[in-house]
Amino acid sequence: MGMKFGEKNIRALPPPPSSAEATGLNREFLTELALKQVFYLGTFTIPELSERMKLPHNIITGIVQDMRQGKFCEVKGGSSYQSVTYSFSVTAEGRNRAAELLEKSSYVGPAPVTLQEYRQMAERNSIRNVSLSEPDMRMAFAPYVIPEHLLGQFGAAVNSGKSIFIYGPAGNGKTVFAEALGRVMKEAVCIPHAVAVEREIIRVFDPVNHSTAPDAGECGGCDQRWVLCRRPLVVAGGELTLKMLDLDFNPVHKFYEAPLQMKANGGVFVIDDFGRQTIRPRDLLNRWIVPLERRSDFLTLHTGKKFEIPFDELVIFATNLEPGDLMDEAFLRRIHYKIKIDHPTEGEFREIFSRVCAAMGIECPEEALDWLMCERYAKTKTALNACHPRDIIEQMMDISKYRNIKPSITKDILGEVWNNYFIER
Repeated sequence: MGMKFGEKNIRALPPPPSSAEATGLNREFLTELALKQVFYLGTFTIPELSERMKLPHNIITGIVQDMRQGKFCEVKGGSSYQSVTYSFSVTAEGRNRAAELLEKSSYVGPAPVTLQEYRQMAERNSIRNVSLSEPDMRMAFAPYVIPEHLLGQFGAAVNSGKSIFIYGPAGNGKTVFAEALGRVMKEAVCIPHAVAVEREIIRVFDPVNHSTAPDAGECGGCDQRWVLCRRPLVVAGGELTLKMLDLDFNPVHKFYEAPLQMKANGGVFVIDDFGRQTIRPRDLLNRWIVPLERRSDFLTLHTGKKFEIPFDELVIFATNLEPGDLMDEAFLRRIHYKIKIDHPTEGEFREIFSRVCAAMGIECPEEALDWLMCERYAKTKTALNACHPRDIIEQMMDISKYRNIKPSITKDILGEVWNNYFIER
């Protein structure tokens, strides 16, 4: 499905920097970051510090030399004449200096990449480079029952790399399909552990939103400040606020967490339950008019400095509210693909029901399903929803477990579940 992970993805990572200058970072900045690291280690070796800072041994060796000259650390012992085997300990002067630095910023982690490097990598990772064929889409959506016309719409929308508006009645797969679009893209992208803007550090890599690629462990000869990941899939629902789209400066730790759209660069950003956030839809869209069109965004440090970052992601708005109630024609025009996901047909509903039963290892008697369709859905004029089969069968499983009986679908148990699940009209 799509491009397979492999050698091409490993080559996507840049080579390790050959020197401290090649990192693009100030030598003093790197030394200060190292000193904060060793403050917590107490005793350390060059390989240990190299692993923590994600920098090659030769760069760490030079940094340790700087710390020794500043009397911040000293040699404790070694098994040979090679410095890589030495163990070092932090001096009292080093602990005092590190404590001062930690007061300014308590970031202790991999060395960051520069903003320029991040922009260049974002261009290489661009969502516009994604190219999915019809077989790719069919394979990605094989686990789901999806109308043929939707598959074609989704395929064209993903290849466009432009924003998508998914709408329709609740419970029919908008979120599931949106997340499936995020998983269909198999190319690996490079996500930095952190980005430096002047002397400020922004943490970007986030295990919640970034999934390492299968080949990530084979990248020992690459710049370890980058993580080889699947294209990001970031999902935000009713909890989304405007603040989450700005840099999050921690006044205690004194470094930044990247906003959601920065973490989503090169991937998919799903705004689920659009219109149900505490912020007005108009305010959210006003915030993103320029980024959506120009594919760049501006962030502001707590010092007041503004800087530009890429806004290169597939933004998917998913809602069960009426589009006309959420935005006017000018906003709708800026969202290039509008895809409606409606109630399933009876045939689609039966197929979903059958698949859920198969997944749970339960037989699906045709007569019981006929009874449910005719005696309940048809007579009560209840709309078919794609989520109903799963919910109905899960309730049936709960009842069977309580009664200590083998799960089976009968008219009686379907009637009981129906009374539990639906509200009388």
